[in-house]
Formats: sequence, structure tokens, C-alpha cells
Amino acid sequence: MATTAADYMWFEEDFPDLAESYCVTLVHDVPPDELLHRLDGQSESEVTGITALVDTAFDLWGPSTTRTYFGMTTLGPWTLMIEPNGWHGVNEKKALPASAGTRWISHYDNANANNDGSFLWVEDTELQLHFELRDVGCRSGTRADDLLDVIRRLGFTFPEEPTETDDDLAVPAAFALAEYITDIRVNPALLQDTTFICGTADFR
Repeated sequence: MATTAADYMWFEEDFPDLAESYCVTLVHDVPPDELLHRLDGQSESEVTGITALVDTAFDLWGPSTTRTYFGMTTLGPWTLMIEPNGWHGVNEKKALPASAGTRWISHYDNANANNDGSFLWVEDTELQLHFELRDVGCRSGTRADDLLDVIRRLGFTFPEEPTETDDDLAVPAAFALAEYITDIRVNPALLQDTTFICGTADFR
């Protein structure tokens, strides 16, 4: 059965602190140490579990902060990067050059910034698909229209089209779309039990 937004409703319910401001990125055939290098990052101590990752990220944040904190782990040929209160994954200035020779899929949402969210798919520095999570009508990239049927099925919002529900499915739909492209499923046990390889990188 095809994955839908319903398969990821647990994320905002079970991990509200992370869901408040997060970025999740999947990078193909680039191990964590290489990904850290591509982001001009520096290594930090490992942590186990998403609670420790979120707590450390917010402890490091401050009004003069110019670096964001993230955790990485390998899932088959993919590296999963999770940024609490970060956005390197969807920052085209960072993501496009870092995607050289690989596939890069990322999604981000920030409830503290009026649910400012976006989805990014890059292949070897070339933008394939970009859209705002709650305004899919405005898309860019060489594959901007290739997945429209999938995007509609997953529950993203097209402002010019009527919807069957008032529920905001943008975040679970973003997880489901990332899985559709990568075949990698993120689940609660993964977030709770993983020991993350950590780093920080300048977001400027």
C-alpha cells in the first residue's frame, strides 16, 4: 500500500518539540563525515535519542548564534540529517553545492514563523523541485510538475483548489513525499533510539 500523510501523523503528536521547528534531509551515498565536510561543519559529541538532540540544539541557540546543530545517521545508502531549529537542508545556497554528485531531499517547517515550511529536491546541484509546504501551487525546478498526482494524493494544499478537510497535513505529507522519492521511512523508534553523529555549521 502506498505511503500517505496518515503514516506520519505521529510526528507532530509524539515529537512536538522537534516538530515546532525542524529540518529533515536525506542524502544519497554521502556518509555523515562527508556530509559534515560538505556543509563546512565541525564535529560535536554524539547523542542518543531525539530528545537529547533537540535539547542540545536549543541550549546552543541564542540571539548571537550563527551556527545550527544537527544529528546524522545512516539508513542503507542514505544519510539522514535532522536539524532541530535549523534549515541547512532547504537552504539552496548550502544545499545545491553540497548535493554535487548525489541526490538531496529535504523538508522544513517552523511553527514559530507562521508555519514557514518548504520542500526541496536537488540532483547533482540541479534543482528538481521546490515548493512551500502550504502553497504547492507555486513550484519551481525541472520536475516541478512530475509528481503533481502524488502531491495531491498526499494532502498538500493548492490554494486555488478546494480541499476536503481543514486539517493541516503539510508536515506529514512532506515526510510521505520524501519517502516516495527515497524509499526511506522515518519512524518513531528511529528517532527515539538512534545514536546520532552530530555537528554544527554556519547558516550564513
